[in-house]
Amino acid sequence: MQDAPDLDSRPLAGLSRAEWLDRLSELTVENGHFAVLGPRHMASYIDHGGTLLVSFETVEGIRALSEREEPLGWQMVRGHGWSHLAIIAQSDTWYRDVAVYDYFDRLIDDGFFEDFDRVLFYGAGPCGYAAAAYSVAAPGASVLVIQPQATLDPEFAEWDDRFVEMRRTSFSDRFGYAPAMIDAAIEVFVVYDPHETLDAMHATLFQGDNVIRLRLRNMGGAIQGDLIGMGQLEPMLAAAGAGVLDRELFYEQMRARRDHLPYLRRLLARVEERDHPRLAWRLCRNVSDRLNAPRFAKRMQKLEAMLGEDA
Repeated sequence: MQDAPDLDSRPLAGLSRAEWLDRLSELTVENGHFAVLGPRHMASYIDHGGTLLVSFETVEGIRALSEREEPLGWQMVRGHGWSHLAIIAQSDTWYRDVAVYDYFDRLIDDGFFEDFDRVLFYGAGPCGYAAAAYSVAAPGASVLVIQPQATLDPEFAEWDDRFVEMRRTSFSDRFGYAPAMIDAAIEVFVVYDPHETLDAMHATLFQGDNVIRLRLRNMGGAIQGDLIGMGQLEPMLAAAGAGVLDRELFYEQMRARRDHLPYLRRLLARVEERDHPRLAWRLCRNVSDRLNAPRFAKRMQKLEAMLGEDA
């Protein structure tokens, strides 16, 4: 392992977009390499340890989800001694760009992925699609994707009406249909909320002996942000990168939901939607006893008044 990269000398937070991009490029070049992949994408590589995280992110996502406004893999570099390759898009492009295809072709030709003991591809939503699709470049890699799309090709996913602006984009050429690109992965973890119908439909398209679907009920449509808020994304990545993530460990980590108020509010809404006032009261009492949750305490009082002695 090389000496730890210095990623903290010039913080990224609080800069204008142009300044942020310049600073990101400077820090990356000092600790690895930086490549501009046409007008819409870039690659930031931090060279450090024998485990490589390949993450797909967007500029806005990085700046919104990280207090440091830095690619999520940088914490894995600091805390776990990993190397990190971030493929960064200027917007949600699903990484359908010849410049990105060519970049991965060069990595394959150079034997880049062969230099690492373990490789983990990661992304969420459109970035999850890309993580699965481009994992074919590194046979034997692990893949962890959150709420990924399988494709936006209307031939296969006409039922997904969320991204109609992408229907003219080709998902049938190189690195196109994500579920067909994961055959060589050693394991593929697909995380989603089965109550989010379109996410669940995409998840079912990922099939194979190496696919492990991990269902998180009542987590809603922005699971990645909730995992970060619970402090569980980093441990999950660490476990997947070490080859020890499985269903048992995953759901043990997800016990953190018991103390995560956004999840608990969604759970309460679903219970009340199903007209189970006694169960809603029990949930409010449990949360109020354990956490500082005035909304749950207030709702518990109203339910007690409604239920009377039945409470």
